[in-house]
Amino acid sequence: MVVLFIGDIFGRTGRNLIKENLSRIKEENSVNLIIANGENSAGGVGITKEIYEDLLSYGIDVITLGNHAWAQKKIFDFIDDADRLVRPANYPLGTPGKPYVIVEVNGRKAAIINMCGRVFMDCIECPFKTIDSLLSEIGDNVEIKILDFHAEATSEKIAMGWFLDGRITAVLGTHTHVQTADERILPKGTGYITDVGMTGPLNSVLGVKKDIIIKKFISSLPGRFEAEEDSGQINAVLLRIDENNHVSHIKRLNLV
Repeated sequence: MVVLFIGDIFGRTGRNLIKENLSRIKEENSVNLIIANGENSAGGVGITKEIYEDLLSYGIDVITLGNHAWAQKKIFDFIDDADRLVRPANYPLGTPGKPYVIVEVNGRKAAIINMCGRVFMDCIECPFKTIDSLLSEIGDNVEIKILDFHAEATSEKIAMGWFLDGRITAVLGTHTHVQTADERILPKGTGYITDVGMTGPLNSVLGVKKDIIIKKFISSLPGRFEAEEDSGQINAVLLRIDENNHVSHIKRLNLV
């Protein structure tokens, strides 16, 4: 089985890149399952129902979120009914939305889990304890388990990879919008990368217009962020999963 995981889709540029290129990428790489982080898809912060439905129509199977999950107020109107949308699992019990989604692909069940880190981010439940609980809940009858770990600190992401090595299929970092060159298969078969990167504006500062961010650094004054729009880049990873549900090959994609 081949899984494509797309790094944070940022704004209109990111959405257009997916609309225009996803079918070709899927065909060229014989992809069976497509997952994307969509927490920045609405102008750089959050997701709307219309964008969620558009991204699914482009061919994405499951969309994960992150610390901007609640940025668009109307998300509460549809998140409970969105059966292919995954919010961070380590929010408190009773939080709207699904902490994981299970899909069936080629006769195998795959659980897609979303989790936020805590270092330099909002204080929520411990991701390590939460994933332990979720894995017990999901059970062994779900063969493939993929975690989108949406976290700031590289140390926290790397620790999560080692914590889950051999216990799940892949730990894929998101959030920092900069693709890391450390993709690897850990000793017990878990695929890992610290950050998949961003699908969105290339000539920007993490997706935002350059001048706004430069001015903020120079002046130390707050400013309204605006998403940049240009030809953009697609950051993603391809995972080849063997019959033992381990990653046999992991490859970064950086398409400009």
